[in-house]
Amino acid sequence: MIRIAHLSDIHFGGENVAAVAGAAQVLRGGEFDLTIVSGDLTQFGAVSEFEAAAGWLASLPGPQLVCPGNHDAPYLAWWERFFDPFGRFSRIIGAAEAQTFASAGLAVYGLNTARGVQPRANWSKGQVSRAQSRAALAWLAAAPPEALKVAVVHHPLVEMIGGPMTGRVWGGQAAARALAEGGVDLVLSGHVHAPFVWPYPFAGGAAHAVGAGTLSVRERGVAPSFNLIEADAGEIRVVAQGWTGSRFEPLRSWAVNRRRQNARPG
Repeated sequence: MIRIAHLSDIHFGGENVAAVAGAAQVLRGGEFDLTIVSGDLTQFGAVSEFEAAAGWLASLPGPQLVCPGNHDAPYLAWWERFFDPFGRFSRIIGAAEAQTFASAGLAVYGLNTARGVQPRANWSKGQVSRAQSRAALAWLAAAPPEALKVAVVHHPLVEMIGGPMTGRVWGGQAAARALAEGGVDLVLSGHVHAPFVWPYPFAGGAAHAVGAGTLSVRERGVAPSFNLIEADAGEIRVVAQGWTGSRFEPLRSWAVNRRRQNARPG
């Protein structure tokens, strides 16, 4: 059995303090194979926010894989935003461009879909290049055939159906197709602040997009939440844990057959 904790959009500097503490309590007692954070650790990319995030991550047990999001590029330090947008992330948190984790039954590759600047008005939206997809697939191809293969991004590569906001990822459709046809089981993301699970419309619906909610005060119609993921040889189960104000309880659940059929809400 593989157990993964999937969090996103904590937004230190604008975090829900009680929910963040409650999530840490769950993670300390969960014996997870891996804790994943799919971006937006900070609100403005400030050094103090990164330091708070790093301290929180250090308080958690077990291995971690953390990707940057669009909020992790400095908001006000324009020189850094243009010329070294993820320098602070790299110095304080870890590698920004490609993160990997491998164990006997799990292979995870993180891609950075955020950009400091872009040739469009809204820099918060995502981008993914073919080179990034090729690198992810090449690394994942070396994993054992029985391993659960997971890609991590910040922006949903294909828009969440009925979502509260968009990722508008340049290159997202092509990347989703490549990952699905390349044998990836799950593509984990954040950004929209709402949990979801649904199959990509490629490779017969074998690969599933999984979104985590937020642990910040920037709620978009959904309580602060994060995902618990369990996988065995035949099935993957995702449970979104929602904050009640005093504890986390199951908010919504999904179960999907590995590489075989579409998601069905629980």
